[in-house]
Amino acid sequence: MSISVLIMGSIVYGYLGTATRAEWNAYSLAAESLAIQRIEQARACKWDPEASPPIDSLVASNFPPDVNILDIPVSGTNIVYATNFTTITEISSDPPMKCVVVQCVWNFKGRRNYTNTVVTYRAPDN
Repeated sequence: MSISVLIMGSIVYGYLGTATRAEWNAYSLAAESLAIQRIEQARACKWDPEASPPIDSLVASNFPPDVNILDIPVSGTNIVYATNFTTITEISSDPPMKCVVVQCVWNFKGRRNYTNTVVTYRAPDN
């Protein structure tokens, strides 16, 4: 009897651990999607230094911190918010090049914060 209770307890413990990890993966993928969405917004900005006058919409002031709901199944009060932080750094002026870093910060079950980071480089429109 004790052996079967031990085996059954191990099965339940393993199932709960697997379910928690699968849920964490869903949150992480949703946060990654939000970060990629912000990267695509940065890639869509107009940046033409050869225009008259020069156009540069790819600046940090155009990308304030953005709070969104993670795209996961929601029932009741399990809404999870994530915040995107965007950093834009000029890498080089000749040739012009900028680095765009988006960090999506989210919380898993009130335990701790996690961060998904996406980085891309961007050259001007020509």
